[in-house]
Amino acid sequence: MNRLLLLAACWCSLAASGQNAFHLQGKLDNIRDAGKVFLYYSGPEGSVMDSAVVTDGRYQFSGNVVEPVLGLLLLRYKESDTGKVIRAVNMQRDYVNFFLEAGEIQVTSTDSFTNLKVSGSLSHQAYEALNLQLKEVEDQKEALNKEYGELYQKKDEAGMKKLEARFEVLNDASKVIYRAYLTANPGSPIALHAIRQIAGWDIKANEVEPLLALLPEKTKNLPSAKELMQKVAIARKTGIGQQAMDFTQNDTAGNPVTLSSFRGKYVLIDFWASWCGPCRAENPNVVKAYDQYKGKGFQIIGISLDQANARDKWIKAIQEDQLTWTQVSDLKFWKNAVAVQYGIQAIPQNFLIDPAGKIIAKNLRGEDLAVKLEGIFK
Repeated sequence: MNRLLLLAACWCSLAASGQNAFHLQGKLDNIRDAGKVFLYYSGPEGSVMDSAVVTDGRYQFSGNVVEPVLGLLLLRYKESDTGKVIRAVNMQRDYVNFFLEAGEIQVTSTDSFTNLKVSGSLSHQAYEALNLQLKEVEDQKEALNKEYGELYQKKDEAGMKKLEARFEVLNDASKVIYRAYLTANPGSPIALHAIRQIAGWDIKANEVEPLLALLPEKTKNLPSAKELMQKVAIARKTGIGQQAMDFTQNDTAGNPVTLSSFRGKYVLIDFWASWCGPCRAENPNVVKAYDQYKGKGFQIIGISLDQANARDKWIKAIQEDQLTWTQVSDLKFWKNAVAVQYGIQAIPQNFLIDPAGKIIAKNLRGEDLAVKLEGIFK
C-alpha cells in the first residue's frame, strides 16, 4: 500500500470514531514580533473566523469540524507603542493553508510562518503529498501570474490575452494530476478537495459526476459532498442546450422583470456587481455589443450581486458604465435568488439565450461575445 492509500485508510478509521472536536496547538520558532494568529475554516454552522494571542511563541484553537476542511492560518504582528503594526502582513510569508480535522493537532512554524510542520492531521499529510505532485505545475502558474501582473500594471490587454492559452494548458495539467490522484485514492480524506479543484467555478456536470461516483458512500454522505452534488445538479440544468430556467426579479424602480417576457429575442443574462473589478472592466465590451445589436432582436438582463446597503453604488455603477439595458437585483449579495438558481460561484458570468429560451453559449467575454453575435445577426 503506497503512502497516500495508507493515509486514506487511516482516515476512514479516525472518521469512524465520530469525534468532531479539534484542539490545535501552535508553536512559533525563531519568529519575532508575533502578535495574533487568525484561523479561518468551514464549521458545522458555516464559515468560522477565530483568533488567538501569541504568548511565548505559542497559541491554540479549539472547535468542531464534521469532516476534514481546508483552513487558513494568518499571522499578524504586534503593534508598536504608537499603535502601528511593526511589520505589515505579507502573502508569501504570513498566510498558510492546511487541512484541519477532528483530533489533537500540532502546528509548528520555523523561521517563517509558512514554513509549517503539521502533525495529528492525516488529511494534511495527504494534502502535502498531493502538493508535491503539483509543485512543478504550480511553480509555472506562479511565474505566469507574475508575468500577468506586470502586463496588468502596463495595461497591456493584448499581452494578457495571449497568456490565457498558457493558463489553460497549466490548468489542464493540474486536472490530470488531480484525476490520477483521485482514481488511485478515492477514499482519501482530501478526495473531495481534489474534485473541487477539477470542477472549478464553472462546473461541467459530465466531467464531475463520474468523479463523484468513485467516492465511497461514507464520503458521499459528508455535507460538502452533498453540497457539491447540488451544484452539479444545477450545472446540468444550466448547460448549453438546456432550457433556461425562468425567474422574476425587481428592476431598479422596483418593477418585477421575468425572463420569459423576453421570449422571441436573443437574451444575454449577465451576472455582475458594482464592486466587481473584472465585471466593470468587461462592461464596455457588453455596451458595444448591445449598441450594435439591440435593434436586431438582442437584449440583456443584468443581474447584480450587490448588497442591500450598497444600492446607491449599484445605481451609480449602472450610470457610470452607461448600462442602458434592464437591470435587476434583490440586493442579497452571493445569495441573490437568481444567482443561487443558476449556480453562480464567480462573476462576471453570462448565459446567451436563443429566442426559444434555450442556452446556446456561456461566459462570452470581449471578442468572443462580438464574434458570437456577429455569427447570429450577420
